[in-house]
Amino acid sequence: MGKNSKTKATGGGLSRRTLLQATGTLAASGLATSVFRTGPAFAASSTIKLGFVSPRTGPLAPFAEADAFVIEAVNALFKTGLDVGGKKHAVEIIVKDSQSNPNRAAEVASDLILKDEVALMLVSSTPETTNPVGDQCEVNGVPCISTVAPWQPWFFTRGGKPETGFEWTYHFFWGLEDIIQVFTDMWGSLDTNKTVGAIWPNDGDGNAWGDPKLGFPPVLGKQGYRIVDPGRYQNLSDDFSAHIGEFKKNNVEILTGVPIPPDFTTFWTQAAQQGFKPKIASVGKALLFPVALEALGDLGTGLSSEVWWTPSHPFASSLSKQSSAELAAAFEKSTGKQWTQPIGFAHALFEIAADALKRAGDITKPASVRDAVAATDLDTIVGKVKWGGGGPFKNVAKTPLVGGQWRRGKTHKYDLAVVSNTMAPNIPAEGKLEPIA
Repeated sequence: MGKNSKTKATGGGLSRRTLLQATGTLAASGLATSVFRTGPAFAASSTIKLGFVSPRTGPLAPFAEADAFVIEAVNALFKTGLDVGGKKHAVEIIVKDSQSNPNRAAEVASDLILKDEVALMLVSSTPETTNPVGDQCEVNGVPCISTVAPWQPWFFTRGGKPETGFEWTYHFFWGLEDIIQVFTDMWGSLDTNKTVGAIWPNDGDGNAWGDPKLGFPPVLGKQGYRIVDPGRYQNLSDDFSAHIGEFKKNNVEILTGVPIPPDFTTFWTQAAQQGFKPKIASVGKALLFPVALEALGDLGTGLSSEVWWTPSHPFASSLSKQSSAELAAAFEKSTGKQWTQPIGFAHALFEIAADALKRAGDITKPASVRDAVAATDLDTIVGKVKWGGGGPFKNVAKTPLVGGQWRRGKTHKYDLAVVSNTMAPNIPAEGKLEPIA
């Protein structure tokens, strides 16, 4: 491993000041971009370069909190090289920080393609990161695997056409149809007036979730829900009084949305101050991480969200052979932090990469690597990933989704309990949704 192998992904406090200070400090110290190298202790025929882009700093940093742990573990697995066609190849993982900025994501992806000449690009975490990286790969003819963004904003926002799809970019995750079903399954377990207040930001996720044709509105409308949508807001807003006022005026009993973590902290704190108390708050993105709940103090109890991965998911890694529980335990032992959902998907990226590279006929030819990626049919730590049959289009493979609620924990301040598993009954549930106290 290289000299920066001990660099840890940021993701501590979620206040706006803390996030901006962390971003500036990392950039100034030169740690915002790191290179992790697996030194060949063997006779390697050539080195395989993997590019990895994620938001290690900025307001999306909690998505990348597990990256350093995952990459260190993967480097250990790649220590003796990767066997491709009977030949050992050293592996070099080049990590770039998007800084939670789409323009920066495109810039570092271009560097990885043109300067580092990576054989395969890996990218994770929200359309603001996955989309610009994917676009650079599509333009330059480099195979790319992405995850941790609902497939609709990844596919349609990039101009994807169902009949043709994309040539170089492949994505695995769940879709809006899945999270809508999970949320409404949770909501239906409680007695409410079915009035839903929406906090949808003016970004890739917010515009997709609020889309009148492809997002939440048409589906919720058919199920008898009334949506109160005060309109899009800009990320890192500091005043949600207008939204809160509309929700109170319309007697909103269910809150939903897809804000970034610091924005929900601002919104929920102001909601408490202004007397807005819905029975249910099922919010995507912002409520995925333990650090986000801790930032809310005592206001986090009863909040709910989508759940992509937990230690109780009944899957194992094709690369390390660890179960979900073992991988989560290894993270907690290594970092001293509570497990977080992105661990599984960051790990799965490297599972799929290793599997595809082993099957590629010629790793020096991008088309050969791309074809191997497209032919993936692999059981991973997040479930089966299969393109060309595991999703709605050839470039999309879907993974299972359940719903969870944050409750007071025993070991940690909050624990995430699965409360809706109708879409994936093989993932154990731990009760039903309870109204916010």
